[in-house]
Amino acid sequence: MYKDKIREVIFGYRTRTGKLFDIFLLIAILLSVIGVILDSESKIHTKHGDLLLDIEWGFTVLFTIEYILRIYCVRSKRKYIFSTMGIIDLLSIIPTYLVVFYPPIGSLIGIRIMRLIRVFRIFQLTPYLRSGHRMEIALKSSRPKIIVFILYISLIVIILGTLMYIVEGQKNGFDNIPDSIYWAVVTLTTVGYGDVVPVTELGKGIAVLIMMLGYAIIAVPTGIVSAEFAKNDKEQLENQDEILSKEDEILNKLNALESKIDKLERDK
Repeated sequence: MYKDKIREVIFGYRTRTGKLFDIFLLIAILLSVIGVILDSESKIHTKHGDLLLDIEWGFTVLFTIEYILRIYCVRSKRKYIFSTMGIIDLLSIIPTYLVVFYPPIGSLIGIRIMRLIRVFRIFQLTPYLRSGHRMEIALKSSRPKIIVFILYISLIVIILGTLMYIVEGQKNGFDNIPDSIYWAVVTLTTVGYGDVVPVTELGKGIAVLIMMLGYAIIAVPTGIVSAEFAKNDKEQLENQDEILSKEDEILNKLNALESKIDKLERDK
């Protein structure tokens, strides 16, 4: 009985107490993440570091108790522990305890921000979840095409990087093939650090070609995913039309059956 009440508060997002608990939890998560972000600033850390550390330990203890209560009251403990949210809940409290042995790991506390995913459940933003599911389906459907595209781009980068090493050489900053390939990747992605630039006319021509390809690699994956979106939308519309036609068929059969029943009653 006591376990059911705890489960109703922690997991019962449709109840008033459950919704209030989740909202309180989200506020605590936000405050904790903000505290970690502020503590990364050297001036704030010097002045308020001890206070922020105490606050962080307070939040960690609170989240630890909440995690233990979730395991205690959930019906399937194994299912929750190895679920996505269960793993995130655990990872959000581990860094604070490990910071005693390795201080830099404390920056991983920011993973708590992922727990804000619960906001979709609390405020019942199902359309956003549905859109996220559609995007996931589209990305999975287009995965083979994107993998093939990335393989082609990798081959192009290796070829053009090697060609730039041959054309420009070490005297112009292209010291070796790996560095030349790295330059090709940077140029292809239109980042262009400018630390190494081609000097020869042929090298500049190859650089222009790589830059033009850079815009193409932005358009192609977008087109692939967009096409999958359109395909999924079309399939959903066809399924809806099929469902509506079946509903009409069922209604017609019911009307015909009612007519037969009325006719039988009149014949009596």
